Amino acid sequence: MKEVVAIIRMNKVNATKKALVEVGYPAFTTFKVMGRGKLVTDPVVIEDRKRKLLAMSDPDDPEVIELVTGFLDGTRLFPRRLFTVLVHDADVPLVVDALIKANKTEYNVGDGKIFVLPMLEAVRVRTGERGEAAL
Repeated sequence: MKEVVAIIRMNKVNATKKALVEVGYPAFTTFKVMGRGKLVTDPVVIEDRKRKLLAMSDPDDPEVIELVTGFLDGTRLFPRRLFTVLVHDADVPLVVDALIKANKTEYNVGDGKIFVLPMLEAVRVRTGERGEAAL
């Protein structure tokens, strides 16, 4: 038994829920979290991303410029969603692949992270079932 933890973009929540249901894991917990990933150091990617972000709103607005700069220089945290799913050992690759497929974008940054952790025990409160049966 494993715990799969995925940190994803907020706009990918519905696609992630659908993907988990489709692979047979409709039971999960989510949290709203704030964080950021590793900084991108490729100047070409940074400039391209800055141009695209500024084009989405008023590029002369100082507040917009500050938000975009904070995004690119690492000073700003971003809202994300954290999913946690208890998974049978044999199904871990299936669930991880479904999460990747639902959350991969063409942006080259910020698609999220997936962690697979050992789960020592699970107990269903209603019935008292333990271990794999509690899933």
